[in-house]
Amino acid sequence: MNQEELDNRLEEVTGRLIGVERTQENRVYLLCESEDVYDVCRFLFSELKLRFVIATGVDAEHCFEVLHHFTDDECGCMVTVKAFVRDRENPELDSITPLIPGAEWIEREIHDILGIAFTHHPNLQRLILDDDWPEGVYPLRKEVQR
Repeated sequence: MNQEELDNRLEEVTGRLIGVERTQENRVYLLCESEDVYDVCRFLFSELKLRFVIATGVDAEHCFEVLHHFTDDECGCMVTVKAFVRDRENPELDSITPLIPGAEWIEREIHDILGIAFTHHPNLQRLILDDDWPEGVYPLRKEVQR
């Protein structure tokens, strides 16, 4: 599909979004609350057939952000679902691993370094932190870096 067709199809999911940002012609951010992330990612992957690239986690000012990056290789557009995880004490987000098995390791990595629990993840065990790393200490949280 071309860029215009992709833009038109993205309008189908706007009811689940709190905003859309376009930083370039071929770079779109779909902003959503944590409870909508699975449905938005499912739409991109299953309906639009976009390719899942990677996810990233950020300790932002007042919440955590988990960004799921997808691409439409045909038109060269990158679409990122930016989910806001507002509960800093018990951060949770639905796992997309049941939908996209290739997301398993990156969700485990984000859990290790930021402490975000991915609900419905099939194997949320440590991946990159050493076994003797202190429980409940997440190295990329701002309070740990100070």
